Amino acid sequence: MRRYGKHTDEDDIRTRPNRKGNRPRTNIRPKHEDAAEGLVLTVDRGRLTCLVEDRVVMAMKARELGRKAAVVGDRVALVGDLSGRKDTLARIVRIEARASVLRRTADDDDPFERVVVANADQLAIVTALADPEPRPRLIDRCLVAAYDGGLEPLLVLTKSDLAPPDKLLELYGDLDIPYVVTSRDELENGDAADRVREHLGGRITAFVGHSGVGKTTLVNALVPEERRRTTGHVNAVTGRGRHTTTSALALPLAEADGWVIDTPGVRSFGLAHIDPSRVIHAFPDLEPGTADCPRACSHDEPDCALDAWVQAGHADPARLYSLRRLLATRERTEGD
Repeated sequence: MRRYGKHTDEDDIRTRPNRKGNRPRTNIRPKHEDAAEGLVLTVDRGRLTCLVEDRVVMAMKARELGRKAAVVGDRVALVGDLSGRKDTLARIVRIEARASVLRRTADDDDPFERVVVANADQLAIVTALADPEPRPRLIDRCLVAAYDGGLEPLLVLTKSDLAPPDKLLELYGDLDIPYVVTSRDELENGDAADRVREHLGGRITAFVGHSGVGKTTLVNALVPEERRRTTGHVNAVTGRGRHTTTSALALPLAEADGWVIDTPGVRSFGLAHIDPSRVIHAFPDLEPGTADCPRACSHDEPDCALDAWVQAGHADPARLYSLRRLLATRERTEGD
């Protein structure tokens, strides 16, 4: 009869036999110091297309990374078959620290944030001046996400032959955002791409916009050969014919020494994850005035210290209005 409690000895403890081939688990993970550096170009249902030196390599995430996901723009470390040949597969064993992150949630009440793009320097917000009508609230939300994630915004206004840009530009004049205005003819003949390209040199630029504004047409004009080459490789490896507007895609802008990232068209841009204390960093003229704000200040309440800061002449009242308008987009839908 087995004994339990304080009289138990090692003979009374049942042991599970070590079956042949079983190895003890360990928390020690290999460091992979010899792993190659790569850049994630696109992600398609668990398969990641990466640029390793001058080769396009298909890869999958190593099990040791757990739930951590790599996204377009991530710098990663890869091991395994890095030849880039058909039907070969490498493993991503490390995701390097991110310099910036563009994030969104599906809705404002959705606590789960999604990383859209990593390590981008700039966010090009593409919107039509007509057909479809511009959606200022969506633009505001994209701006807030850019400021929160550490990206500099660029406004690209299309279809100026259908409506003038003045009213929309006036809405964002106090934010000092660079912009490009194009027409449908310029979008088709390449002039629009030439003007936008002037803002892309030496930078990684993510393009966002809702359906019908001309975003993908513009990206195609910026990097026509690279899109065909990259999407052709992806389709050949995965055996799928999906167009990359359903997932983000990074494309090299060789002549400008930069990168363009085309993202899927957005219907909404949830901001449930946004912290006002991060957005204020994009307003260096206002940020010092928050020193006397109450804890967790929303910057739009009676005892917010920014009112006194502006009244003392340290910043333009229009800038404070712009900040509060952007932060208020977290509480309003794009159609409000």
